[in-house]
Amino acid sequence: MNKTKILLTGGGGMVGCNILEHPSISDFEVLAPRSLELDLCDFSAVQTYLSKHKPNMIIHAAGKVGGIQANMREPVGFLMENLDMGRNVIWAARQAGIKRLINLGSSCMYPRNHSEPLCEDMVLKGELEPTNEGYALAKVVTARLCEYIMREDSSYQYKTLIPCNLYGRHDKFDPVHSHLLPAIIHKVHHAKVNSQQTVEIWGDGTARREFMYAGDLADAILRAISNFETLPTYMNIGLGHDFTINEYYQAAAEVMGYIGSFVHDISKPVGMARKLVSVDRQQAWGWNAQSDLRTGVEKTYEFYLKEYLQ
Repeated sequence: MNKTKILLTGGGGMVGCNILEHPSISDFEVLAPRSLELDLCDFSAVQTYLSKHKPNMIIHAAGKVGGIQANMREPVGFLMENLDMGRNVIWAARQAGIKRLINLGSSCMYPRNHSEPLCEDMVLKGELEPTNEGYALAKVVTARLCEYIMREDSSYQYKTLIPCNLYGRHDKFDPVHSHLLPAIIHKVHHAKVNSQQTVEIWGDGTARREFMYAGDLADAILRAISNFETLPTYMNIGLGHDFTINEYYQAAAEVMGYIGSFVHDISKPVGMARKLVSVDRQQAWGWNAQSDLRTGVEKTYEFYLKEYLQ
């Protein structure tokens, strides 16, 4: 029996690498071209690739990603590159007659400053967070394109998973490019090895964030591949609970054995006060994340020491 052939975009990124490391991925034939082999910003190149390889399904996990600093510094790139990649992959898939596609969105698609858990029907129901608006707009347009294609022809099932913030193996740790938690790991590690007495935290540290270990997202995606028919059109993938930024710093310090203190720079931007996704739909579908914060940080720090610092 032939295996299902899957095109995975972004196979070299954190999410893609975690998918490729998942034990169940061997049940499928996976194409994971890197950017030198397939430029997703080139529509004709994507069309040619799909025509040649004829995948049965696409998982669109590619994207230009980064934390607050990167998004504020390069809003044009975050809008244009993600918009081009999303449009090219999805429209080329439609033109090629590929019926099944899983698009990865982002919780940045949701309105800013909501204290309650963010539900899937809240996309485009309020102002986006300004610090990463370009990235969010690209993700919203890509998700809507999937929805519109399904609306015009229901034989095409293009579904969007909306993960909460992620961290894990294969992450970016340089604070210039990284998200919050890998940047914390990098900062606290350097404070420890350099015997620094303090580590600076942007803001007062009370903003709350939901960070899920990337290996758990990979597990959800593998379940989605095998249970595609039951997958909702939009579905959050998250923990259902969050922590303060101060608590993330403390967790990293505990894992690393750092005994210094933290100081706050309240002049720095911190983004949303809280961003927590609703997991009601995810739980009804029958999936929950398995990694607690301590375990996830330990696995990520182990990768950081063995792979990133080498």
